[in-house]
Amino acid sequence: MSFKALVTERDAAGVVSSSVQSLDEGRLPEGNVTVAVEWADVNYKDGLCLTGAGGLVRTYPHIAGVDFSGTVIESADLRYRAGQKVVLTGWRVGESHWGGYAEKARIYGDWLVPLAEGLSTRDAMVMGTAGLTAMLAVDRLEANGLKPGDGEVLVTGAGGGVGTVAIHLLSKLGYEVAAISGRPHLSEELKALGAKTIISREEFFAAADKPLESARWAAAVDSVGGAMLGKLLKQVRYHGAVAAIGNAGGVTFETNVLPFILRGVALLGIDSVMQPYERRVAAWARIAELFDFSAYDSFVREITLHELPTAAKAILAGQVRGRLIVRM
Repeated sequence: MSFKALVTERDAAGVVSSSVQSLDEGRLPEGNVTVAVEWADVNYKDGLCLTGAGGLVRTYPHIAGVDFSGTVIESADLRYRAGQKVVLTGWRVGESHWGGYAEKARIYGDWLVPLAEGLSTRDAMVMGTAGLTAMLAVDRLEANGLKPGDGEVLVTGAGGGVGTVAIHLLSKLGYEVAAISGRPHLSEELKALGAKTIISREEFFAAADKPLESARWAAAVDSVGGAMLGKLLKQVRYHGAVAAIGNAGGVTFETNVLPFILRGVALLGIDSVMQPYERRVAAWARIAELFDFSAYDSFVREITLHELPTAAKAILAGQVRGRLIVRM
C-alpha cells in the first residue's frame, strides 16, 4: 500500500529540496511498530533537516519530522497494540531514521510512549519536543529545590515553542514568571499565558556587565544560550538554577566561576532526545494534568505537508511564533 510523505532529497550539486510524494509501504525503514501518523509538528531541528543545514541528515532520500503522534497499525512490541494512541519525540527520528512527515511511520517501540490520559493526538503535537522539554526543565528546577514563592522565574526566548509552554506551565504551578522576548508585539499574549513581567532583549543587555550582577532570578528556563545565558548566570539568586535547553543565540557563552562558587548557582542541562521511558511518561502525565490547551490556542497554527519547506525556513529565521503543527 502507498502513503504520502514529504520526501527530502539532495541532488548531485548538493542542493536540498523537498516534495510531497507517494511511497510504497515497503520503503519504510526497519522497526517493530508501524503507526498511522495523524499529527506532526515543526521544531528547529526540523528546519535544519529540511534545508540540509547542520549536517543532521546523512542519507538521502529522507523523511524528516522529529515528533509525531497517531495510532498503532501493527506492533511486534508487546507494550503496544493495534488501535492504541501513541506519541514519539526524539531518539534521532527525523534525523538518522525516517520521521513523522508522512502518513505512516515505522519505528521501534522503545522510542514511543502511550498517549497520556486526557490528551488527544493533536494536543500531543501542540506540545511535541518543545512542550516535553519545557516540562522536563520545570521538573529539574523543582528537583533542585525551586518552590512557588521563591521569587521570579525568568523564561528567555519567550515567544518560541519552549518559551510559551514554559511560561504557562510555571504560571499554572503558581510561580511568578518574567519573560524576555525580542518581539514586543507579543507582550499581551505572553501575559495572557501567565507572564507577569515582559523584558525586552535591549533592556536585559543594558545592565552593566560585571562578574556578578544584582541577584534577581530565583531560577530560569533558557532556550537562547550564547551571550544571554552568560549574562543570565550572573543575575541568579543564591542557590538558584538555570535550566538550559537551547542554542538559538549560539553554542558558546562567556561567564566566570563567581556565580557558582559565591552563590551556588546550578546550570542544569536539559536533554529531551534520549530521555528514559519512565521520565517521558511522567512528564506527559504532568502536561496532561497542568496544561490549559484552550488558553494556548492563539499560539498554534496548523499547516500541511506542502507548507513545510516554507515553515522550515521561517523557524530557522526566528519567525515562528508559538507552535506549528502538521495535519496529515
